[in-house]
Order: sequence, then C-alpha cells, then structure tokens
Amino acid sequence: MMRILLVKPQAHLQTVLGLQRFQCLEPLEFGYLAAAIPAEHEIRVLDLRLYRWANSAFERELARFRPDLVGFTAYSHESGAMKRLAGKVHQLLPKTRIVVGGHHATVAPGDCNIPDIDYIVRGEGCAPFRDLVAALHKGEEPEGIANVLLTGEGFDAMAAANWPRYPDPRTLPLPRRDLWDSRSYYCVWVCENPRDWQALYPRVAMARTSYGCKMTCSFCIVPFLSGTTHMPRLVEVVAEDLANTPVDHIYFADDENFIDEQFGFELAEELEKRGVRKRYFAWARATTILRYPELMRRWKEIGLDGVFVGFEFVTNAELKAVRKGGTISHNERALDTLRSLGIACHAAFMVRPEYGYAEFERLRDYVNALPPVQCSFTVCTPSPGTADYEAARPSFWVGDAYDLHDCMHPVTPTALPLREFGELLARQLHEASRHNPLRVERHPIRPWELVRAIAAEKRYEQAFRQLYRDFPRELWDWSGRDATGAGLEATPISG
Repeated sequence: MMRILLVKPQAHLQTVLGLQRFQCLEPLEFGYLAAAIPAEHEIRVLDLRLYRWANSAFERELARFRPDLVGFTAYSHESGAMKRLAGKVHQLLPKTRIVVGGHHATVAPGDCNIPDIDYIVRGEGCAPFRDLVAALHKGEEPEGIANVLLTGEGFDAMAAANWPRYPDPRTLPLPRRDLWDSRSYYCVWVCENPRDWQALYPRVAMARTSYGCKMTCSFCIVPFLSGTTHMPRLVEVVAEDLANTPVDHIYFADDENFIDEQFGFELAEELEKRGVRKRYFAWARATTILRYPELMRRWKEIGLDGVFVGFEFVTNAELKAVRKGGTISHNERALDTLRSLGIACHAAFMVRPEYGYAEFERLRDYVNALPPVQCSFTVCTPSPGTADYEAARPSFWVGDAYDLHDCMHPVTPTALPLREFGELLARQLHEASRHNPLRVERHPIRPWELVRAIAAEKRYEQAFRQLYRDFPRELWDWSGRDATGAGLEATPISG
C-alpha cells in the first residue's frame, strides 16, 4: 500500500481570494485521479483553499499522514505556492516523492523542472498518474510513461515542447467524491426568475460531460490540447455520475457544453429517464446558443438555470483580433435567446492593458445598456503556450509573470498608471453589480446571504483597487502614456 496525498494550494493574490468568496468549487480533478488508482492505496485530499492558516494545516497533514507520494495541482498564479510546498515536503519528508500536474504543469513544464519536484504530469492525468503510482509501488523508476516527465538530468525538453492531447473520454472513470466534504463548496447561483428567498449560496458539485472545443480563440489553450475537436463522454456514464452526486446544484466543467447537439439531447433524455432532478450551470458560446435554441429549451426543461457566455469585448474589431468567431450581434442575440427561454446569462467581458479612460467608459456604457445581467470582468491575458502569450512575452514588465497570471492582473504595461487601471476596474465591477438582476428586480434574499454577498462584493472591488500592490513598487504609478495614446483624451477619474 502507498499513502498518497493530493494537495490543492491556497492562492496568494487578493483578486483570487476575493473571487473565492463568490465561488469555491470542489477539486474534481482529484476525484478522477483517485478513481484511477487501485483501491489498495490510501488516498487523501487536502484543499488548502479551505484553511485560514494553510501552511500550518499542510505541515500537520504531512506529520499525521506521512505520505509516500504527494501530488500537487496548480494554475500558473499558484505555481509559486506549489513550489514552496514541494520544498517543504522535501525538507520534512526527504524520501517522499513529489509529482505536479494541472494547468501550469501542462502549459509550462519547464517551470516545474526544479530539484524539489520529481515528476511532471501533463494533460489529462488519470492514465499517467495511474502508471506512475504503479511503477513507484513496484520500486521502479517511472520512465517511458506517456505524458510523464522526469525532472533534473532526465528532463526531456523535446517531449516538453509537444502538446499532450486529450485521451479517449470513454477512459475517464467515475470520480470519487468521498474524499472531501461537499458542504465546503459553493457558487453564487443565478436564475432568470428565482423563487423568493431562494438560496443564493447553495452547495455545488462539479461534473464533466466532455472536453475540447472546435474553436481557435487565440488567447485560449484548449485548441492546442484538443486539436480543435469536441469529445463527449458516454451518455450513460455521465448520467450515472450525476445521478449519484449527493448535491442538487451542478456546475459543469466543460469547455463548451452544447456544441454537440446530438449528445446534448441524448444526455437530457437519459437524465430524464433516470429521474435525475438537478439544477445546472453550463458554459456555451453565443453562436452555439443561436445555432441550437431547441437544445437550450430542452435543457431548461430538465433544470438548466444559467449559462456562462464569453462576450469578451464590446467591439467587433477586438473580437476579430482574438479569432473569437462571433460578433457583438451574436452576443446580444444569444442574451435575448436565453432570457426568452428563462435561462440566466452570465456575460463575461475582458479589458486590455492598453485601455484608457475612453475604453473603460465605452465598456461601462455598453454594459449599462444591456438588459439586467450578471457580469464578470477580467484582463485579457493569453494562456501560457499560446501564440498570443509568446508574442506578448517580450513586453512582460514583471520578472515572474506566472505569479500574477490570474487573468485579473495585466502582465504587460498598462496605458494608464496601475493605480488608475485597478480603480477603473473596481468601478466597473461596482457599476455592473448595480445592474445585476437580483438588485434590479428586487428579489427577496435570505438576510444572512445578502450580507455575505455584499461583503464579498466589497472585498472583490477592494482587491482591484489594491491590485497595484502586487507589482514592484516602481510600477505603481508607471504610465504608458508615451507608448500609446489609446483613450487618453477622455476625462481622468476623480474622487
């Protein structure tokens, strides 16, 4: 038997911690990894996001469990924390092996090639992790395993330069959800016509029906991993997973849920046949919504409450520049379609580092002109590994861009001083929150949840106002006015 500890680091950026007050989703990736490992091994999951004193909790768990293998998963902004935790393992338990996986290990394996890490798993981890554990259990060095890189002298730079592709989705096991307490995970739940006093922060589970996407947005890594294909899982397996999930609200982890119309209808029929009654939140492109309105209607009938739609920008020129494959008209018509079906739309927008006052004002006016809608705002930050990221790399103005790569920090110079850029983002968040359907339509909300939501809003806005503090001090008041004149003719912020 091997003792295996799977660890999710705690973020250090206040923007991420602020967002976590609205949404903290279960570590589904660990459920899949654990399901791929023979039952003879003892596996524990440690989600450090749930601890106020994460480092102490980590050291306590190492002392109690004394694992033979520690596995970390991390996004790029968590990579520094992941490396520090790996160093702590080697300090306290020198014989314990360390493996890293997840997004950062997949897109930036070279950054994980350090002495405190033994193995790097890239892409979908079930099969590579299973084979890695099997080799270690036999006392063998895990060489020659697909999508597993050794570190140090054995690091294969040529293999690291190739993209791991998604495996056959039929090989994914049913995830183990018994390794964490479902009461710890939640998401602010959106509905087009919520019931009075409906729970705003319900318990939420994650599920995956497919992976991949057919589009080629230039800032997104998914086309590289999926080969611009969409691969659904077996309908019966997904339905069984959802039927056995002990939570009523499901947040789908798909890159795009409804791009395969036949699969969408078949899954809906299977869920209804099994009597599965859940509430769902999914991701979909505007063009998919317009192409398959009857599929959206069918899913509304079985419990679809909300859809995340990447509006991205408010001009067609910007959408074309990132190869979004849609237009402003597509976005607006998709919003109208969802509202007509009684499905809430979460409209996601991005701002560019080169935005000036005029561009922020244009975004504010556009959002205010929309029907009441839940919105989110990020900074356009291409994923490591994409052509856009490589093109931007020479302009990075921070030494370790990974540590700030949360899609809320600009990693290239801003046209406005950082303080003003963050303040304008915070004001955009505040303005949009006043436009939220729950506020506009004055739906009664449980008082304690209302207080929680208001506190979360203030914390999140404050994180953007103080965003400049995450950068070197010499950049706090740096201005790119001489580098670009975009939008600088408008009136500066005041007050």
